[in-house]
Amino acid sequence: MVKSMTAFACHKAENDQCSITWELKTLNHRYLEVYLRLPDELKRLEIASRQLLQQQLGRGKVEASCQLHFKHSSISSIKVNIPRVNDVIAACNEIEVQMGVGQAISAFDVMAYPGVVDESQQLVIDEEFVLESLDIALKMLNENREQEGERLKQMVLGRAKQIRNIVQVIRKRQPDVVIEVRKKLEKKLAELTESVDDDRLQQELVYLAQKMDIDEEQDRLMSHLVSLQTAFTEDGPIGRRLDFLMQEFNREANTIASKSNDVEITKAAVDLKVLIEQMREQVQNIE
Repeated sequence: MVKSMTAFACHKAENDQCSITWELKTLNHRYLEVYLRLPDELKRLEIASRQLLQQQLGRGKVEASCQLHFKHSSISSIKVNIPRVNDVIAACNEIEVQMGVGQAISAFDVMAYPGVVDESQQLVIDEEFVLESLDIALKMLNENREQEGERLKQMVLGRAKQIRNIVQVIRKRQPDVVIEVRKKLEKKLAELTESVDDDRLQQELVYLAQKMDIDEEQDRLMSHLVSLQTAFTEDGPIGRRLDFLMQEFNREANTIASKSNDVEITKAAVDLKVLIEQMREQVQNIE
């Protein structure tokens, strides 16, 4: 299944203790880069969360953020050692006086200090619940990526079909070009001499035919079209292979344009380059 590297997903899950919201955003990138933001209460799950993201995503820049909200019934059950809180605040104030600079501290900073919260009453977040909610968010993300990937695939294949049609037009035009070149050459030679030297004419025609020969370029374009079609039937990431094919498509189109000695073929080569550039832009978003 073709996947786009650009997608977004958001999933919210709840249990008796808390609610958790995962937001996942992916952008195109040459490799896989994961940027993970977790609340302090879930920092211990960073490695497991990162591994889960890496297992299900092949390429792209991934931004994953998690928001955690405790329910009031859970928070009210926390027992706080008030004397210990007063000691911590007093110590912070004394340090500020010594430093001569006020340091903003939050209630969560104080709660994190050893002895402030009764360890036996501290909330223990269900790790399996957190990771399962991330897994669901990833499935949603991959569904969105597959939908966008299918749209990109159809756009690329549509332009590939236009390229095939243009190559056929060029093939059909080539015999007429040879005839026109022969006529022009005969006219030039007639203007230079009273009689046309058939040997000289044949030599010039052979030289020009070799110079203008674009059969190999057309054959390679058709071969690349087959490779493109085949790539979309394979499993796994195909973006890098498609990037390479776009370079090959562009190389053949440039060669055809440089060899062309005909207005219609030159125009066709320009149309090829436009279509190839459009494909390249879409391919950059495919994993």
